[in-house]
Amino acid sequence: MSEENNDLKRLSRRNLLKAGAAAGVAAALPAGPAQAAQPVAGSRGGGSAAPELTFVNGRIHTMDDDNSVVSSVAIRDGRFVAVGNAANPGPGSNVVNLHGRTVVPGIIESHTHFVSLANRPGYHVAQWELASNVAGVLALLAARRAAQPEVPPGQFITAMGAGTPRMFAELRLPTLAEIDSVVPDRPVFLYQGGGGPARTNSEGKKFFESVTSPLAGPCVVGADGTIAGGNPNMANRALYHLRIRQTFEDKKRSALDAMAFSASVGITAVLDQTLVAAATGTLNPASLDPQPTDPLFTLNHYRMYDAWRALHREDRALIRLQINFLHNQGYIPELGDLDHQLPELRERLKNQFFFFGDDMLRTGAIGEWAAPFATPSNANGYAVWYEAQRLVAKAGWRNENAQGSVAGIEQVVSTYEAMDREFGIKDLRWGLQAVDLATPDQLARLKVLNCGVSMSGFRWLNGVPRADGAPVGPLFPQIIASGIPAALHEDGVHIAPHNPWFAMHYATTGLNVLGQQINAGQQITRQQALHGYTRAAAWYLNRENEMGSIEVGKFADLVVLDRDYFSVSDAQARQTRPVLTVVDGKIAYDAGAV
Repeated sequence: MSEENNDLKRLSRRNLLKAGAAAGVAAALPAGPAQAAQPVAGSRGGGSAAPELTFVNGRIHTMDDDNSVVSSVAIRDGRFVAVGNAANPGPGSNVVNLHGRTVVPGIIESHTHFVSLANRPGYHVAQWELASNVAGVLALLAARRAAQPEVPPGQFITAMGAGTPRMFAELRLPTLAEIDSVVPDRPVFLYQGGGGPARTNSEGKKFFESVTSPLAGPCVVGADGTIAGGNPNMANRALYHLRIRQTFEDKKRSALDAMAFSASVGITAVLDQTLVAAATGTLNPASLDPQPTDPLFTLNHYRMYDAWRALHREDRALIRLQINFLHNQGYIPELGDLDHQLPELRERLKNQFFFFGDDMLRTGAIGEWAAPFATPSNANGYAVWYEAQRLVAKAGWRNENAQGSVAGIEQVVSTYEAMDREFGIKDLRWGLQAVDLATPDQLARLKVLNCGVSMSGFRWLNGVPRADGAPVGPLFPQIIASGIPAALHEDGVHIAPHNPWFAMHYATTGLNVLGQQINAGQQITRQQALHGYTRAAAWYLNRENEMGSIEVGKFADLVVLDRDYFSVSDAQARQTRPVLTVVDGKIAYDAGAV
């Protein structure tokens, strides 16, 4: 084992997930002339003045205003307390010699449906999105079965969402026989995208063909293990049968697994855009329970955070969560005039606080939308959508919309301008997600409104070359050149993977999952792509003074990479993985060996 891996192993063994200052790990300070480190900031915890953890001899890309690259950084009480080329560890500090490894700030995912992943049933294998072929998926399933503590008899091993079989070389999911070959004694359920189809093995087939409930009967399962999507959606019915059997402890385990996977790909904070709430909302509370027709999106959006909140109270959360509140109530005729529409949104705005919580868990804005998007051609739907924007503005909340087309973006921008004239929204920093094809004029107007945007990084998965050769978007250079704060997101975990390095690869190459050029002329640099996942994403979360860069006083969130992301080939950059992820000054992920 290499010396640097020994350093990381020793650090892990000292259990810095809970430790403060402990016995130091021997390591040499960097050779050569020393540049003065930034001064030590005040301690939050009132403990020893010595840093608890000091990284030395690295290539630490701070992502500060000057894009400084330094060799050392020191951490105390969850904050960076010294950054430079001579960060003094002091007595009792744990010291890690990086031996030249590349370090970047913690990755911030500015648009994800992550809490859905944190509520997945079964013993979930989120890592399947990193596999490149069926053999890779099978290996991950086998590893989950072999892991300790073992999956109890009768309990499902699951892998859900994260896109389509286009991720795998064979362009398909494993068959029943293939799954049986690696997991013969536990049921397995593989569910693709946001609505199936799915695959299972022999044990799963027995379960799904025999199970019943008051709302749903058994499922039809093909000889090869296929559980069809479509109508009727047997894959969703199968998922429903798993959902209703989840215990609260199951949900806590799932949330921990989701956090651990995030840390393993370098994500240290997420802005969750929640799920599409039932259209009847509080008018029909029973509709918030899992439904056979759509068990993925009808999680109870008032209680779906309970497992995460419990882990947070137990001080077991591994990454930061900021929660947006998505509202799906469109026009409901029986409610009457406009003053009586949107009851759920009205109650939310009266009874919830925005940007409320602590460093690890807090609320955010109204979004991904406040009401279903509708154009003026749909008079009632548009009136409700427009009124939703007014309600959010009047309440003084931050607001978000998601629109990818030029026409849709224009409607949003014009409405934001109207809201600013009526209520003044510039200080609220409203946002626009999936701003892929926005024109320079639209971007300039958003900038005047002090809005931020987040660019889609998921087109690589299902995007195909256009016949006319035009880019499918986003128009990355144009968006960045506008000067508007422009985050980058993957929009996992239903339509795309959660892994941010896939999105950064697409932004810098324009290549889809099949290696085809689909976004010609729209490439940006790796530095710009990383900026979209750090500094710009922090601005989008209204937390640029707390995260997004490695600077004194900011949260001690960083990622030690397995390669130099800035210099390796494009193919290698896409395979970038952390060897160590630190969140709030504590180790959230440690690969051990590289």
